[in-house]
Amino acid sequence: MDNQAFRDWVVRAAEWAADYRATLAERPVRAQTKPGAVAAQLPPRAPETAEPMADIFADFERVVLPGMTHWQHPRFFAYFPANAAPVSVIAEILVSAMAAQCMLWQTSPAATEMETVVLQWLRDAIGLPEGFHGVIQDSASSATLAAILTMRERALGFAGNRQGLAAHARVRIYASHEVHSSIDKAVWIAGIGQDNLVRIPTRGPSRAMDTEALESAIAADRAAGLLPAGIVACVGGTSVGAADDVAATSAIAQRYGLYLHVDAAWAGAAMICPEFRAMWQGIEQADSLVLNPHKWLGAQFDCSAHFVRDPAALVRTLAVEPEFLRTYGREGIVNYSEWSIPLGRRFRALKLWFLLRAHGLEGLRAMIRDHVRWSQALARRLAATAGFALVTEPVLSLFSFRHDPGDGRDLDAHNLALVAAINDDGRLYLTQTRVDGRVAIRFQVGAMTTSEADIDLAFDVIRAIAGRLS
Repeated sequence: MDNQAFRDWVVRAAEWAADYRATLAERPVRAQTKPGAVAAQLPPRAPETAEPMADIFADFERVVLPGMTHWQHPRFFAYFPANAAPVSVIAEILVSAMAAQCMLWQTSPAATEMETVVLQWLRDAIGLPEGFHGVIQDSASSATLAAILTMRERALGFAGNRQGLAAHARVRIYASHEVHSSIDKAVWIAGIGQDNLVRIPTRGPSRAMDTEALESAIAADRAAGLLPAGIVACVGGTSVGAADDVAATSAIAQRYGLYLHVDAAWAGAAMICPEFRAMWQGIEQADSLVLNPHKWLGAQFDCSAHFVRDPAALVRTLAVEPEFLRTYGREGIVNYSEWSIPLGRRFRALKLWFLLRAHGLEGLRAMIRDHVRWSQALARRLAATAGFALVTEPVLSLFSFRHDPGDGRDLDAHNLALVAAINDDGRLYLTQTRVDGRVAIRFQVGAMTTSEADIDLAFDVIRAIAGRLS
């Protein structure tokens, strides 16, 4: 492809993107294809000779687009949002065009220095003290793995990477059942093992870890010759928004010399609004935390903000510096590849810089406040509607509910059927969870394109389809 063809197709792609965004509300939210339908339209082998771009683009529209679920849709109420504000998309186009590998300061100084500054902006915006330092990871899963590895190494006197785990007592990590499954995966990858992830029971409407049970478990493990290393607390758990008492948990962590990591991947974004910060009171005592600007703040995936109080411990855990990666003649630089598990790094800071400047903190606060208000209003409407009941009260913009047609049928099966029918209808996209062993339907508001009219439509669709199934 020569430069003129590149110019033509970049313009075509940009126009297609603008048209796509303009017509999103007219499309079914979730892909309506059957398993295998897309693969059946793809050739079994790669072409031996070049094919025209016009054919490739046409096949993209014919084959790929019908098989996509539209995460930027205004009625995407499933999972958590993965927003991509248009300004963030523009920044990503620039990043893709430059195609820099930003692993070291010297491989793109602007990428490194902008990352430092925009994470200071974000740190201040969410009310963290200056003692926290940030790095952009690809996802909360990677940030959590980095935290688990750091708590493991700190507990082992930073000897685990060298000696392996067999030379030491069994390392123990503590968390409730409300934490994300990425914590389970992190303890697998870190070599700690699922059996050493100690599940602490929860209590109260916030479904917070029982801190008395937490302290008892730590003391019992110590007495048994095991090695408590760290605690993972959640603020805004994925299922129904569970929030641990960060202040009480951090007090226990400090008392026993344990590392505390806080997973606030979704809810952390809301902390740009000072009125929501009671949800993570005591966060300044955590050793690390993660929040995802690529969820509720609108930075296109992937962009996960990982804040740590002691960067030296993170670097000591993850840094490997062969001669070919050394930077000579420059003092005081940061190489963020030493703060991350992958060596390779994209220029993720640019989209966050564009986003924060184009929307401003007040614009982002207004969006989050609207989402919280609309979600809570919908929860009240459903709770007041015959046959519906809230299972969990709203946590920010997330709540769960259940429908009972009143005829004695299996409610778990009925509510699973209700979710499936709503998603097959195409106007909304919801997901289910289990609360205390029973099926509940999750509803969260987080798409940047959502309006109050979309919430009204959601109420009508949910009520109508539930009535039809009854």
